[in-house]
Amino acid sequence: MNLTTSYLGLRLRSPFVVGASPLCDDPHQARQLEDAGAGAVVMRSFFEEQLEPRPPPAASDAAPAFPEYADYQLSPAGYLRHLENLKETLTIPVIASLNGHQPGVWTEFARLLEQAGADAIELNFYQVVTDPAIAADQVETAMLATVGEVAAAVRIPLAVKISPFHSSIAQLAVALELAGADGIVVFNRFFQPDIDIEDLVARPVLQLSDSAELLLRLRWLAILSPQLRGSLAASGGIHGSADAIKAVLAGADVVQLVSVLLRHGPHVLTTLRRGLELWMQQRGLTEPGEFRGRLNLARCPDPGAYERANYIRVLHSRRF
Repeated sequence: MNLTTSYLGLRLRSPFVVGASPLCDDPHQARQLEDAGAGAVVMRSFFEEQLEPRPPPAASDAAPAFPEYADYQLSPAGYLRHLENLKETLTIPVIASLNGHQPGVWTEFARLLEQAGADAIELNFYQVVTDPAIAADQVETAMLATVGEVAAAVRIPLAVKISPFHSSIAQLAVALELAGADGIVVFNRFFQPDIDIEDLVARPVLQLSDSAELLLRLRWLAILSPQLRGSLAASGGIHGSADAIKAVLAGADVVQLVSVLLRHGPHVLTTLRRGLELWMQQRGLTEPGEFRGRLNLARCPDPGAYERANYIRVLHSRRF
């Protein structure tokens, strides 16, 4: 069975990509993921705050409390060395990850990632706008400018990982392509703080995904698939072969895995791959390209399922 697929112009042996996480911090574990069937790996994110100058103490009293430089897992030099180690260990593509929210000198780090051997870069946007004076178009303008800076700095492909919290995701995705993105990843999973009612503080919480999160991804994969020229990746909610199949039917070129690997280890990749192969074999399919996007907005027998009509239909048909 041929599971090869194209993502960001890279030829992958399978559509299963290890998403940005600590999973590739150990080259030996990364090799286990490759042996189990991963088509590519994405390194943990390197953050804008690790490269941008810090404000002076007098100006930082009311600023957010970011980790100290020593608290980050890898220094800039360490990140580059680890990238080189992964490239020496693996035969599959290694995608570096940059996490930021606005243009700045940190985007120049992309050039060093390319020189260290990165096959592509995933630009991961995350910003929580709490200032009511900042308009939505300002946020997206900064995103587009950042993409333009990174794309201009490198010759390797660039994927952009976005959040679902934009008022016009389709328009933004097209604009990101025009700014230089070679692919879009949907969606960034934001780790929401919880409130401790005993100590009366807000605490960060790490909660792994489940298959229920896939539904939001399926809708937007299906909507974006016929409108974009570049690649699409699903990130979040892939926990079984059926989840991966749904994502490809909606239009994904690849699916990114993190939570399922953290829960079950590298060997689960073998199970996912075999499940996909069996489903394809039962339907006489020989490669993912034969069914990719078959149920996207342009090809689905019922396009209303992805639009407002579905919302109305569900509410009027449901008996509570």
